Amino acid sequence: MSNALRMLTWILALALVALPVVAVFNGWIGADRWPLKRLRVTGELHRVDPKLLRTVLLPYAHEGFFAVNLRSAQDAVERLPWVESAQVRKRWPDVLEVSVVEHTPFARWDSDRLLSTDGALFLVPRNVDASALPQLGGPDGQVTEVVSLYNESGQLFAPMGLKVEALVMDARGSWSLRFDNGLDVVIGRTDARPRLERFARLLPRLLGDPRVLQRADLRYTNGFALTWGDAKPAADAASTPISYSIAAPRRQLATARRASQQAIHA
Repeated sequence: MSNALRMLTWILALALVALPVVAVFNGWIGADRWPLKRLRVTGELHRVDPKLLRTVLLPYAHEGFFAVNLRSAQDAVERLPWVESAQVRKRWPDVLEVSVVEHTPFARWDSDRLLSTDGALFLVPRNVDASALPQLGGPDGQVTEVVSLYNESGQLFAPMGLKVEALVMDARGSWSLRFDNGLDVVIGRTDARPRLERFARLLPRLLGDPRVLQRADLRYTNGFALTWGDAKPAADAASTPISYSIAAPRRQLATARRASQQAIHA
């Protein structure tokens, strides 16, 4: 037997052995003999729909134990609403196992996304009312800075009974803040924390004014520009505590009461 014929014989023999193996692992044959019959889900599902999860994984299970594409199945699961990450495995003889980690929403981000407690941004799922969450916003690369200032502001103004409802950094890096009582605060681009601290020292006196403080502009070196609304109802005005722990010139406070918008020094 010639060398060429002997080589051809070996090639044919190897092909006969390898072809069935390749066919099994590509799902050409054997999917019905080694099917994936059971789905096992690990992780706590509070927002991910189990029925939708099963529907997404069913086509991959039909490929059979050896041919199932675990990477593609995992990608499909991670595209589902509320899924932060997923891992898909197979367990002999017939189990497809998926582990799911859900997003836990922390705040709204801009107009169409949510921010998770782990700092991930994801689209607001359909039919989800996120209005109870605080509104944050800014360039995507500034998520950490926005959350940091939000947390610091919340601690700074909480003793006054105020809750930060919104904090946004615009494209130019300028900050603005809104409290749950409707007060809007323009902070500016620089020295955000010192400006808020200075404003917090004077705010208890301003809240004691019989009128409603609607807007405060902190973009001044030595003071603030304030916009006042109508007088508060008598009951609210009487119940608002007035603190004198922060020293401020009386003439400045009197000036604040004479105009609807003016600068006030901290």
